[in-house]
Amino acid sequence: MSKAELLCRDRGLRLTALRRRVLELVWASHKPIGAYDILGRLGGNARTAAPPTVYRALEFLIEAGLVHRLDSLNAFVGCPDPGRMHTGQFLICRECRTVIELGDGDIEELVAAKAMALGFTAVRQILEIEGLCDSCGIAAASA
Repeated sequence: MSKAELLCRDRGLRLTALRRRVLELVWASHKPIGAYDILGRLGGNARTAAPPTVYRALEFLIEAGLVHRLDSLNAFVGCPDPGRMHTGQFLICRECRTVIELGDGDIEELVAAKAMALGFTAVRQILEIEGLCDSCGIAAASA
């Protein structure tokens, strides 16, 4: 958490108590977590735990590079390398929902170059790859 505070301070961003708590819940999950799951874990009064408040906190954390949104799961995961602004490539297990972030700069550059060659300006780049993790793949093969 101290790394997140330092990054926010260096970037001129304000990590409020609610944003901090939402970040703690995302980082503690170890699996993708939905906004309503976060809301349920926040509890508290309606003012601090309303859906729009949670979504605003998540948007802040995404913009700060501390959290990624996985569109295919409608869920959020913590970024393992928040000190480096980057796009993400994610391997998502369709059985156990384990997510592994690749964060491969070569893939990022390749996609940007291919888009540019087609006259397309990429604004946001997130690649989600669905499959089976090693454990689930072994379990499926032995079934």
